[in-house]
Amino acid sequence: MQLANGRPPFKALFANQFRMLLILFVTCGVFLLLHNTVGGFRDPSFIQMEQFPKKIWQSWKVDALRFEDRDTERAISWTTKNLAHRYEVLTDDSAMTYVEQFYGPTGLNRPDIVYTYRSLNSIRIIQSDLLRYLIMYAEGGVWADIDVEAVRSIEHFVPKRFNERDVNMVIGIETDEPGFKDHPFLGSKAQSFCQWTFMCKPRLPVMMRLINNILLWLNNLSQKQGVPISELQLDFDEVLSGTGPSAFTTAILAEMSVTEGEEVTWEPFHDLEESRAVGGVLVLPSEAFAAGTGHSDSGNHGGRAALVMHHFHASSWPTQHPRYKHPVYGEVEKCNWDPECVALWDTNTAFFESLPEEDQLRMIAIKDQDDAKARKKEEAVDPRLALHPGLVRR
Repeated sequence: MQLANGRPPFKALFANQFRMLLILFVTCGVFLLLHNTVGGFRDPSFIQMEQFPKKIWQSWKVDALRFEDRDTERAISWTTKNLAHRYEVLTDDSAMTYVEQFYGPTGLNRPDIVYTYRSLNSIRIIQSDLLRYLIMYAEGGVWADIDVEAVRSIEHFVPKRFNERDVNMVIGIETDEPGFKDHPFLGSKAQSFCQWTFMCKPRLPVMMRLINNILLWLNNLSQKQGVPISELQLDFDEVLSGTGPSAFTTAILAEMSVTEGEEVTWEPFHDLEESRAVGGVLVLPSEAFAAGTGHSDSGNHGGRAALVMHHFHASSWPTQHPRYKHPVYGEVEKCNWDPECVALWDTNTAFFESLPEEDQLRMIAIKDQDDAKARKKEEAVDPRLALHPGLVRR
C-alpha cells in the first residue's frame, strides 16, 4: 500500500528496518561466536603482565578451617613454601557466589556461564573442572587440586632462562604415550597436559576458549541425550574429553596454533626433556607435575625437576562416571600404559568376543565367583568393606 505521496506506510517502513536490524544482529552474533570458537577472537581485556599473580587457588567441599588432617598438610605445603602468595579455597557453597560475582551482570555479564555452572550442581566433577578454568580466567595465579602437595616453591615453575614477562601460562605433561593414540579406549587420553596443577595470567584467550568449548559441549550433549544439563549421564572418557585433561589439551594446542600461525601438534612435546615455550605457553617435562605416575618417563618425586606430588585421594569421581570395564578382563587403564599388558588385554578381549554367547556367560560367571571370594577375604581383613561396598582397600 502506498500513500498519496508515493511513500510506504510508516508501519511497513519500521517493520522493514526492524527486520534488517534483526538479521544484522543475528549475523554479527554468529560471526563473533564462530570467531571465538575457532580462535579468531582475541579478548580485548587481556593485558600482558610482567609477572604471574601471587595467588594460590584450591576448591573443596569445606573451607580450610574444616579440612581433614591430610588436606591441611597439603595446603600448608603451598603456603609455607610460598610466603609471598595469597591463598584461597572456594567451597561447594561459596563457589557459586564467586561465579556470579565475576560472570554475572556486574562482572563479565555472561549469563550463559552462570546458568550452566548452576546447572552442574548434580555433576560435581564437571562443575569442579569448569570452576578452575573460570577462576584462572578471571584472576589467574596457581591452581592446585586439593590432593596435590607442593614439593618446591612456585618460583621454580619458570626456569631462569625464560623471561616471566614472555610466559603467560605454565603447564606440565601428564601423559605422553603417543603409541596408544589410536587405541579404542586409551587413544583419547594418550597425549595430555596436566590440569591438577597449572599457572597462568588472568584473561588469557585460551582459558575463555576452553570455557566456551565446555559450554558448547554440554549444550550439544544435552540435545543429544534429550535431557537438561543437570541430568546428563557421563562416563569416564566423556568427563576427560569434555572438561578434563583431554579438553584442556585440545584448547591449549588450538590456541598455540592461532598464536604461532600454524598447526601445533603433540609432536614437539613428545619425549620432552627440557621446558619448552610455544605461543606464550611454557610446557614442563612430565616429572614437573606428574612425577611418580609410572609412565611417560615421569621420574620420581625425589628428582630435581619434580615440583608437586599428586596423592590422588580426591579422585573418587570415577565411581559415578565409570571407565569401560570388560566383564572378565576389567579395565585396560590398570595396565598403566604398559605395552605388553595392553597388548595382552587387547588379545584376551578380542578372543572373548569371538566366543559363542554361552561360553562368554560361563567365563563371566567364573569371574564373578572369583571376585566374590576375593571380596570375602578382604572383608575378613578390613570389616569396613562389608559396610561400604564401594570402598577400596589400599
